[in-house]
Amino acid sequence: MLAAVFAAPATARDEVGAARYVSAQHAAVERAALAAFGPFRVIDDRTVAIVDVTDERSPDQFVALLARYPGIATLDFVEAPGTHDDRANFALARMVRAHGIATRAPAGGSVRSGAVELFLAGVSRTIDAGSEFAVHGWLDERGRGAQDFPEEALEHRRYLDFYMEMGMGAAEARAFYTMTNSVPFEGALWLTGREMQGWMDGRETAVSPSLAPVPSLAYASLPL
Repeated sequence: MLAAVFAAPATARDEVGAARYVSAQHAAVERAALAAFGPFRVIDDRTVAIVDVTDERSPDQFVALLARYPGIATLDFVEAPGTHDDRANFALARMVRAHGIATRAPAGGSVRSGAVELFLAGVSRTIDAGSEFAVHGWLDERGRGAQDFPEEALEHRRYLDFYMEMGMGAAEARAFYTMTNSVPFEGALWLTGREMQGWMDGRETAVSPSLAPVPSLAYASLPL
């Protein structure tokens, strides 16, 4: 059971803005979902959306999802506030990459905190200019952040190695990590979809100023 392995995180990028309003996109996903597995909503046989915080249970939930829907090819980040468990989040990200799943931030999509690392796992990444991203520094169980550890500490390597595993070069990974820690755990640095695209590998990431949200689901404005 993966969840048992990741029950005690060493560090966490907790959720940002978890009390935000339920977006029209989120409401549409909930109404159209074929099935729910924790924070994941199955839209069709090839598309799943994330609509909530991930935690230590999420890897097992994703395993169950893939067992039932093995053809999933795209993970849409509709309302992704972050994670309660970075180790489980990294395991989930590696699962996404191993299964050849693409990640997508549609118009109106929100990708925040630890969900940004999960987004990086896509074998291809599509970012709509109308999406948003938020990053902030991590905090361990003792209340220590990145600034409290020496440059070559294992706590830093965990993130840097992950970014490189997801396709960044060493210098790019270092710059991205520095950017994510430029604001404290309690704050957030907000990025537009286009700004976030600038941090992605252009060979793996597509950005569109007017991307149709998701062909399999009409993200229409619905009354809440």
